[in-house]
Amino acid sequence: MVDNFNEKADFIWSIADLLRGDYKQSEYQKVVLPLTVLRRLDCVTARNKDEVLERYEQLQKQGIENVAPSLKKAADAEVYNTSEYTFETLCNDPDNIAENLQYYINQYDEETKEIFEKFDFGHQIQRLDDADLLYKVVRQFAEIDLHPDEVANEEMGYIYEELIRKFNELSNETAGEHFTPREVIELMVNLIFQEDDEALSEQGAVRTVFDPACGTGGMLSVAEEYVRQLNNDARLHVFGQELNPESYAVCNSDMLIKGQEPDNIVYGNSFTQDGFKDQRFDYMLSNPPFGVSWKKVKEEIEREHEEQGFAGRFGAGTPRTNDGAFLFLQHMISKMKPAEEGGSRIAIVFNGSPLFNGGPNSGESAIRRWILENDWLEAIVGLPENLFYNTGIRTYIWVLSNDKPEARKDKVQLIDAQDLYAEMDESLGEKRHELAQEHIDEISRIFGDLEANGRSKVVPTEEFGYRRIVIDRPLRMSFRATDDRIESLHDERAFTNRDEETQEAVKEALRTLDDDKQWMDRDEFINEVELAFNMQGVDVRNSVYNAIERALGERNDDAEIVTDGNGNPEHDGDLRERERVPLGTDPREYFEEEVAPYLDNAWINESKKYHDDKDGELGVVGYEINFDRYFYEYKPPRDLEEIDAELESNLKQINSLVDSVIDR
Repeated sequence: MVDNFNEKADFIWSIADLLRGDYKQSEYQKVVLPLTVLRRLDCVTARNKDEVLERYEQLQKQGIENVAPSLKKAADAEVYNTSEYTFETLCNDPDNIAENLQYYINQYDEETKEIFEKFDFGHQIQRLDDADLLYKVVRQFAEIDLHPDEVANEEMGYIYEELIRKFNELSNETAGEHFTPREVIELMVNLIFQEDDEALSEQGAVRTVFDPACGTGGMLSVAEEYVRQLNNDARLHVFGQELNPESYAVCNSDMLIKGQEPDNIVYGNSFTQDGFKDQRFDYMLSNPPFGVSWKKVKEEIEREHEEQGFAGRFGAGTPRTNDGAFLFLQHMISKMKPAEEGGSRIAIVFNGSPLFNGGPNSGESAIRRWILENDWLEAIVGLPENLFYNTGIRTYIWVLSNDKPEARKDKVQLIDAQDLYAEMDESLGEKRHELAQEHIDEISRIFGDLEANGRSKVVPTEEFGYRRIVIDRPLRMSFRATDDRIESLHDERAFTNRDEETQEAVKEALRTLDDDKQWMDRDEFINEVELAFNMQGVDVRNSVYNAIERALGERNDDAEIVTDGNGNPEHDGDLRERERVPLGTDPREYFEEEVAPYLDNAWINESKKYHDDKDGELGVVGYEINFDRYFYEYKPPRDLEEIDAELESNLKQINSLVDSVIDR
């Protein structure tokens, strides 16, 4: 571990005190983070500043437009600056510092300039200058030496990460959108690297890690640190994509500061502007925003789903538009390396919705089915409540691999860590709990052991699936020809579509029926209606007869079963039920054993639309993961005598308190 980085981080943090009053606390990072990056780059480019300026002048005279390759070579770095200014010389002209600082930034290479554009730092320069703070802040930054000879890349990375962490905690009202608590990231990293520790320990090991919603880059940084501590000789190349411009700038600058490839961090929407098309990664981590709508990009995503199918990223299906979590996971799965090339491992944070939202015909269920039937899901870890900055809800880590160890094949491990947490001394937004190192170690150990116990259940993958069958029961109806029911025909479109003369004729014919009689057999009732119509010379279509049945009839359990023209019972829509049959169980056998004994005259509706589209078998297949069911423990109710005794004791206490009040 590097020494002294806290002292430097504290010094930079203290500069934010100058902003007090003119900036809200949650805005401090808009000034301090860009200037930290700029001061570091100022020190980095100082080494070969003269060589860069000399070479730039030569290229200008030669009329060469693409100067970047030559200037990067002169700078012996990916970053260069063609201005004569440094932080020291900028401070020599306080009156013009805003104009000079902006010019200085504009003279950096295009990639570095983009970082400051995404920071929107030009706006902050003007704001600081208007508040008469710009010179003071730049002067303070000029006092700290961040030259690579004084502060190595690793130490600079720690300094920057510490600042990011502090600022995210300070602005906790939005932190959850772009920032995941470090202890959660450490757990996720443990879970995806744990089974690969041996491979990562090899000399010269090179791996890649990707986060499609990388925020400020916390997950990528912790992953990199894990590999470095495991094997300093290993190399982990990090990749990420981020939609929020400021978060992108922070992440990109973090990579730049650490000597990683800033080009590996891409700006844009992962769904519609895939920055890593056709690339594959060894590891993937993400904490996509919870419950965020993808309605704005619905057209593009559904087009890819329909036109490309499984050749695209969203072939399994699309979830409801108010939650795009499963889109992120499908996007990540599309970037898995083939198993024959070592496969890939994924850890992603979800809320509870992806576990169970949606029935068998839904996009969510189809996505779960695709994941489980391909045997990619290794484990789900249920985390405590109040662990994140902007939500108190329970969250879950899903761990996936397309190259499962033999012991995990066709199984999913569920780990209940709801009560593994420490209370925080001071809450940060909704975050009142944290995972201590002992909790991270225990969850990681439970995952590694793959044993069933009070916190761990190892469930056969098929157990999450079911077939939904439709159970129908016969329709029983009785009929009366009362005035009220006859008049209710005016609520039936099939009746009101007839001309007024026909309507009146129908009603007159029906009034000839005995209004005190109740017909318990539909066929007998219709026969009498037909006789009445013949006597009155009324001729109407079948649709009118259907309207009459609805208006003059009512469901009656004591009536005879209504049958169709072939003598088969018609179903009662109000009595229709849907039954879940565990996968691997014959639906017809299940019906005979579990349903038929309890529902007289019931039958399975074997219509084609109630067969599964994928395998053609009876019952539409669905998958859901009822996490809590596997950890539910029945607690018998207390004995009635014990409850009575407690009530009597409480009543005595209440009476005593009332008496004392009266006495006063």
